Amino acid sequence: MGLIKLAAAGAVGYALYKYANKEKLEAAFAGGERPDVRGSGPEHMTHPPKSWSKTDEAIDESFPASDPPSTY
Repeated sequence: MGLIKLAAAGAVGYALYKYANKEKLEAAFAGGERPDVRGSGPEHMTHPPKSWSKTDEAIDESFPASDPPSTY
């Protein structure tokens, strides 16, 4: 019985958290893109590198994937 009450209290707390942050999340994802994620490639970097190889490009495009690109 105590476990059910604890689960119900957790569900209510989660619902209240999502409701309270609803506007903040909608504003952050307006336009369909995440504001804290940049596009791949040196043209989207603040300080682009002087040289850029195909391997560098493949690594940048696959980040944060767990598998390395197949161009190694």
